[in-house]
Amino acid sequence: MNSVEIANELKELLKSENVKVQLSVPQLVEKATARGEASLTVHGALCAETGKYTGRSPKDKFIVEEESTKDKIDWGNVNRAISAEVFDNLYVKVINYLKEQNELFVFKGFAGADKDSQLSIQVINELAWHNLFCHQLFIRPTEEELNTHNAEFTIIAAPNFKADPAVDGTNSEAFIIVSFEKKVILIGGTEYAGEMKKSIFGIMNYLLPENDILSMHCSANVGEAGDVALFFGLSGTGKTTLSADANRKLIGDDEHGWSDNGVFNIEGGCYAKTINLSAEKEPEIYNAIRFGSVLENVVIDKDTRIPDYDDGSLTENTRAAYPIHFIDNIVTPSVAGHPKTIIFLTADAFGVLPPISRLTKEQAMYHFLSGFTSKLAGTERGVTEPEPVFSTCFGSPFLPLPATRYAEMLGEKIDAHGAQVFLVNTGWTGGEYGVGNRMKLSYTRTMVRAAIDGKLNDVETIQDSVFGLHIPTTIEGVPSEILNPRDAWTDKEAYDQKAAYLAGLFKENFKKFGDVSNEIAKKGAPLV
Repeated sequence: MNSVEIANELKELLKSENVKVQLSVPQLVEKATARGEASLTVHGALCAETGKYTGRSPKDKFIVEEESTKDKIDWGNVNRAISAEVFDNLYVKVINYLKEQNELFVFKGFAGADKDSQLSIQVINELAWHNLFCHQLFIRPTEEELNTHNAEFTIIAAPNFKADPAVDGTNSEAFIIVSFEKKVILIGGTEYAGEMKKSIFGIMNYLLPENDILSMHCSANVGEAGDVALFFGLSGTGKTTLSADANRKLIGDDEHGWSDNGVFNIEGGCYAKTINLSAEKEPEIYNAIRFGSVLENVVIDKDTRIPDYDDGSLTENTRAAYPIHFIDNIVTPSVAGHPKTIIFLTADAFGVLPPISRLTKEQAMYHFLSGFTSKLAGTERGVTEPEPVFSTCFGSPFLPLPATRYAEMLGEKIDAHGAQVFLVNTGWTGGEYGVGNRMKLSYTRTMVRAAIDGKLNDVETIQDSVFGLHIPTTIEGVPSEILNPRDAWTDKEAYDQKAAYLAGLFKENFKKFGDVSNEIAKKGAPLV
């Protein structure tokens, strides 16, 4: 099928009387509860269970190998190729399946708050609660924008349609297939709503760099003076916690672009983890979960309808989706200027990285490509020692282009706008996990605020002898003995051994970037 045939099929599908376009939040909540898809909590949030799939299914995600894009995609275990024939056959089956449904739900909106690079999208959902999820997560159009809306990309989500791998050429019953030429994302067999969110992020990670805009998996906030800060970090590093600051306004919590105009949020909502959520620890998220919010796989008391955020019996990956305006302290619209400060967050369970260090441009590009943090012992069965995790650009599952493309763009942006980059270790100090202690959040907040306020740009530093990082010698409000990690260890020889071990892991991981310039590899890598 060519692009015209695909478009015609969509038009025919959307002409049906059973298609409900741009329903309001109350209407979608009513539909989801009436259809038995989800139930309401005592606070008015809609709660759904996603069944077998409670997270992303990376082995079921594919990109169609097409003439115009095949030489640009970084093919491999993340970006798996699939033929146009497989896509076309599944597309026809899914469209025919949807035509038989009593109701379908369509959301029309945008990805990208910067009008100059905004992507028009539409989502066709089998489930009403999925449509509410998209309504809250993507950017909602005004009435005027809706009247002239012409979708450039379409998500078609049919979770109850199961593929037959032997016939359909998939890995399992689930599939998430992107066709850049036909501008369609085809999703089936999985009810996990995050697949829709991350598929659009993947699209933007392809389109934005093609227009010289850096796409980023990070949170962002801005101070009263217009000073923008970016926070990169994998799960468990404190990205959400540290970017939530009463003295700074939130631009967005997860996905951003950096253009010649500045930074902008790709989304119109937030998708927060809720496991062990409490009003005391994360009041912004807790208070955002109300009527119009969507909970995934959160256990609710059958009588009181009170959510139990500590219950991970369905999954540890419990989630809440809500529009960004459910957070009080935000920027509207979600755009701001160029970043002054960039924070890379890592939770080093080996306890050998400094609590904060200033990076050169080459070190910034090196650590951006590395995307390091640790998986802690005891968090998964069989994990007895801290395990290193390297996720390229702090978001490798969502990058269709070669990682070096994003790193080079970051280096260019740092040069052009004079951003200061810091590596912040929210992990262990004084010893590895099980021996030392977790870095105090109060100290980390003090160090991050000092960095954002520009107080660490010109302070005296010493160079770490293992990783080559530049460590401030003093920071007001932080004990000087913890700033150099070796000083915090009682057993210096043990520190030296563990630091050398981690440095070796960095270098081994970096070998996969064979096309990186020697300058980055030499000036950014550990010294030993």
